[in-house]
Amino acid sequence: MSFAVFTDTSANLPTPMIKEKNIHIVPFLYYYDGKESACLDTEQFDGHAFYDMIREGVKVNTTQINPHKYVEYMRPVVESGEDIIFVGMSSGISGSFNSLRLAAAELMEKFPDRKVCLVDALTASLGEGIPVLKAVELRDAGVEVEEAERQLNDFCKKMCSVFMVDDLMHLKRTGRLSGAVAFIGTVLQLKPLMKGDETGHIVNIGKARGRRRAIETLAEKYDALAVEPENQLVGIAHADCEEEANYLAELLNKNHPPKELLMVCYEPVTGSHVGPGTIALFFEGDEDVRRK
Repeated sequence: MSFAVFTDTSANLPTPMIKEKNIHIVPFLYYYDGKESACLDTEQFDGHAFYDMIREGVKVNTTQINPHKYVEYMRPVVESGEDIIFVGMSSGISGSFNSLRLAAAELMEKFPDRKVCLVDALTASLGEGIPVLKAVELRDAGVEVEEAERQLNDFCKKMCSVFMVDDLMHLKRTGRLSGAVAFIGTVLQLKPLMKGDETGHIVNIGKARGRRRAIETLAEKYDALAVEPENQLVGIAHADCEEEANYLAELLNKNHPPKELLMVCYEPVTGSHVGPGTIALFFEGDEDVRRK
């Protein structure tokens, strides 16, 4: 039996791709100047204007998705007799994944013949989006839902998520990074390099002096850790710094060109946490890559 593929907007996938591949999306909300917003169409999202607004000092706040909202989106699908795989944002970044667990349990209690299988992406942006696309491949190949869940959980453990930020204070303000680490990076004008660890938390893995050297270090991580990149879809996400993201893409293609490269602007919820000028790289490594 086929299954439906769900994710949230932090997966950062382009809207045309979402429609083409029949992916169900549950939106995260963000707030600024007293307004509530959701990015349901990446084609209409003006990344330059959004990140300029943050540069000018506007504070953007976000909220996790509650169990009721998850149930609201998933219930019609299970009522129709279809199982679900939901690839969600890292439980180490947001409490939303725990809400998702509660929602799945409620739905399976009400519909005992249906399965709602959950996959913790252990990261966000395209590190979440690429496993979503893998879920689509498994769905279209006719893989049973529980086997697909197993394969996807294994796949997420091998998904390397490394990134550089321009100002660590955004991660500090939103609770994604300790104040001590943020302070050191800001005072010394260094560009710390971050990653998602094996528990899905954001940790520091080094630093570089200047943006160009930081980008080159991301490429070096890829060269050292990517497994068979010629068979991979690799992702780059940037927060209004497309020219530098293109430079990273050039570096990736120089030594070990990926099979396919997907580049996106950070959607506003995840982007508000990492801040303007962030560049992130997502690729598949070995089963221990999150510890390296």
